[in-house]
Amino acid sequence: MAALPTCLVALVVALGFLFVRQGSAARTTAGVSVEQRQEVESLLRRLNKPPLATIESPDGDIIDCVDITKQPAFDHPLLKNHTIQMRPSYHPRSLYQNYNSTSHPITQTWHQNGKCHENTIPIRRTMVEDVLRASSISMYGKKRPRSIPNLNSINRPDTPNAVKGHQYGVAAAQDTKCYGTKASFNLWKPTIARANDFSLSQFWVSAGSYSGNDLNTIEAGWQVYPGMYGDSNTRLFIYWTRDAYEHTGCYNLCSGFVQTNTQIAIGGTLSPDSTYGGTQYDIDIMAWKDPQSGNWWLQVGGNDVGYWPSTIFTTLQHSASSVEWGGEVASPDAGQTSTQMGSGHFPNEGFGKASHIKNLLVVDSSNTLRDPSGVNLIAPDSNCYNVQSGTSSNWGRYIYFGGPGKNPNCP
Repeated sequence: MAALPTCLVALVVALGFLFVRQGSAARTTAGVSVEQRQEVESLLRRLNKPPLATIESPDGDIIDCVDITKQPAFDHPLLKNHTIQMRPSYHPRSLYQNYNSTSHPITQTWHQNGKCHENTIPIRRTMVEDVLRASSISMYGKKRPRSIPNLNSINRPDTPNAVKGHQYGVAAAQDTKCYGTKASFNLWKPTIARANDFSLSQFWVSAGSYSGNDLNTIEAGWQVYPGMYGDSNTRLFIYWTRDAYEHTGCYNLCSGFVQTNTQIAIGGTLSPDSTYGGTQYDIDIMAWKDPQSGNWWLQVGGNDVGYWPSTIFTTLQHSASSVEWGGEVASPDAGQTSTQMGSGHFPNEGFGKASHIKNLLVVDSSNTLRDPSGVNLIAPDSNCYNVQSGTSSNWGRYIYFGGPGKNPNCP
């Protein structure tokens, strides 16, 4: 029997995708109102683009290989006529070749069962149950308005450094003009006490303020978030906003971020995890403003992944004014939850026991990576979660952070 033409194979895959998705939706939305079901199906049509190929990951994810020109980014009204920048025009120069890079590389679980081909990008398929776990359909994939502190207002009273329901162990550097950051993130799998809690390790590149309602952020790192993903796997994530999380922005590959990489699934599981007293795994993540295009590029593990177009921002169209690195725990019972941050151990336990972020660097106006200056530490409730910083010849500027949450000293 002759092989089917490529175009027919793609059509069969796409029709199968639609059939399975609709059948799954019917089963999962049983008991949900007709109006809610229509909202869910409308959202899934926007998020899940017809794939040219599909890969089932051992961790339960379905990875769709989607035509690069059909990705969700182009649903953004400002990107309707956007021309894809396939690669950055420049990479930041490094003055620190002696800093240790990742010695134990990270992989993504779905790679065990396949890879996406040229001119496609891998997208973790959003399922009906993913949407229904959110507090509301409209809030799926979004952070709550003003639920994140204005970390770049350390020395100003715009907002408190701690917000109800959130705890931090963070280092923050302020600069009048900053053009990105790079750091190496220690990978862990913290225990989550309840499904709606999350724990993460990330950087924030930001400009603007809460008081002006023009806080712009670019965020990337890893998180464990059962309420969003339906499991306790450690996953790569990104986020952005241009109005202090009020209306714009979202996790991962929603409208806004343009992906160009064929092999990295944002929202996909990262492995392996570090173990207490055992082997440690780190992953390098960098974001920087391309001097030529103005777009904010993302690099993960040395691989260029894609970019946030400059046009979707306001204050970040020019430069950032602060960069933060560290951990966050979100829980309705923050201060009373036993959700772990980092490894679940306090910073004073040190290497192999406490979680770290090393080689903290910022990108300056000459597109050069340099040490940050004026670093402040933020740990509003240090008996629950804490942060410490230091410098060394191998790690440059680094932090240890984390904690177990609820304990005899944590009220």
